[in-house]
Amino acid sequence: MVALVERTASVVPLPRARFTALVVAESAARRQNLVGRLRLLGARDVIEAASGAEARVRAHHEGQRDLVVIEGGLSDGPALPLLGDLRNLGWRRVVLLTVRDDPYAVRAAINAGVRCYVVTPEDSPTSTTAPVARLRPRGGSPDELSAREVEVLQLVSEGRSNKDIGDALGLSALTVKSHLARIARKVGTGDRAEMVAHAMRAGLVR
Repeated sequence: MVALVERTASVVPLPRARFTALVVAESAARRQNLVGRLRLLGARDVIEAASGAEARVRAHHEGQRDLVVIEGGLSDGPALPLLGDLRNLGWRRVVLLTVRDDPYAVRAAINAGVRCYVVTPEDSPTSTTAPVARLRPRGGSPDELSAREVEVLQLVSEGRSNKDIGDALGLSALTVKSHLARIARKVGTGDRAEMVAHAMRAGLVR
């Protein structure tokens, strides 16, 4: 890899202690590769997102990470607006992986707050041109979700509480809780962010 960095005083200042991280990449293989490398560097907790939309949900539900690694060329939108959203939430240590090596792209990324700009060869395991692979849920398929359950997950992805979801759909908070319990059984996790992530990867939730 070749790293192009403009800010000499702030080149990905990883904490000395074990750190937390977010990896945003469309390919499951690339995410796993990056997660493995981060763990070797001392990451104690790494969460993954397969799209910009999922990264925004993770940022809302999971809280700040010490380091964010994002690939360029995400299919659901450019990386720089996503970086701006994450910076507004306090996520300020960002590494951008991309195949673009032109100076204009580098300067735009630095101006957007990127601490490290890494140019990856197109045949690299972290290259943004590798085919996209989608993760499947551990306990079932998001395709098995009912239309109502998808509606519930869409509102969960927007950060709404059970009461707010119930008000929006004309349901009681208890009924919403029951829907979430059924969703959890189908996708294999009761974590709200994980449930939304599975649905996003299946294209059921925006």
